[in-house]
Amino acid sequence: MPSTNSHGPKRAILYARVSTDEQARSGYSLAQQLEALRGYAAREGYKVLEEVSDPGKSGAALERPGMDRVRDLVAAGHASVVLAQDRDRFSREPAYLYLLREEFAVHGTMIKSLNDRGDDSPEGQLTDGILDQLAKFERAKTAERSRRGKKQKAQLGKILSSRPAYGFDWNDDRDGYVFNPGQMAVIRRMFYMVGVEGRSPCAVQKQLGEDGVPSPTGKAQWDIQSIRKLLRRDLYRPHAYSEMREVVGPDVLIRLEPGGRHGVYWFGEHAETRKRVSESGDCGRGYRYRYTSRVRPVADRIGVPVPDSGIPREWVVAARANLEENRRPANAGRRFWDLSAGILRCSECRRAMSPRTAPTSTTPAPWGRARDTAAAPPRSFTPRPSSKTGCGARYRLS
Repeated sequence: MPSTNSHGPKRAILYARVSTDEQARSGYSLAQQLEALRGYAAREGYKVLEEVSDPGKSGAALERPGMDRVRDLVAAGHASVVLAQDRDRFSREPAYLYLLREEFAVHGTMIKSLNDRGDDSPEGQLTDGILDQLAKFERAKTAERSRRGKKQKAQLGKILSSRPAYGFDWNDDRDGYVFNPGQMAVIRRMFYMVGVEGRSPCAVQKQLGEDGVPSPTGKAQWDIQSIRKLLRRDLYRPHAYSEMREVVGPDVLIRLEPGGRHGVYWFGEHAETRKRVSESGDCGRGYRYRYTSRVRPVADRIGVPVPDSGIPREWVVAARANLEENRRPANAGRRFWDLSAGILRCSECRRAMSPRTAPTSTTPAPWGRARDTAAAPPRSFTPRPSSKTGCGARYRLS
């Protein structure tokens, strides 16, 4: 077929992208996309400058290795058009697609996809923009339907998780927990060491390592934060039937024994966000995901009953109280002197001590003073709410 491009051969960049979930759902493949783009480029008389692909990369952000390569090629002025099979191959966010179009236009490069409905006229751009917004709306509705479905399953007493919690295994339907005796014995031992013997999480970590007990991920050494999280989970805290009334719905409560005890699995306990960030390394720019998490209020969660762990409630309460007293104090931004933040107390007024530095002609000598909020605030530490006054006594550390 003769070329319809009256300006003669032009250079084109072929771009293909696919994410793992999307590939499994719609059957897209990088090879199929590139094959369609090669055929279009040949019919339109484009000379292929380079074929760029982003395998397994989401279109929700622009931070992608392949897209970085495309933008570098466009900035160098080597391409007249960037081709993709569909508009959402460039980005799933219409605003990002607009930014790419404006960025490429500065270098005389167009963005074109095989499913474009309009042209470069204002009317054509309006048509494509409306279609982009409709596609975004449909994706949002699909995600909302998925969230509603998961929430409904949790309200029916089903557990939604990628793997069972430590101390439990999946039931036959993989929607509830059954006991794992070996792992639950380890959990019981943790609560005994912390709640009854008064040991710290660090001591528990050391003891489990000496006894050769592998961590939930199979490592030889346990993570201290993992131990803390396990001790705080309501999965292992026994709840009476009267307490379960406040946690689960009537359809789930009717299946529970009035005199029994249960643990609670919280659906939606944590709200997590994921952001893709770039990092510069020895091999150039790389990308990773940065995760942030916050604990939702109990009113925003859904409780699901699980079998009772058999751990006495007194052990659980005592272990959590021990964790509160064992909170790690601030170390003043990793400075050398970290015996502060409530560790040192004034012998006169019993207030917490804050660090100060007394400069000399050679090296500064550290000293402490009882906190007084009426004076200037400490340079490195924030006074506790209870520390309203201080005697101002000073103590030199030698």
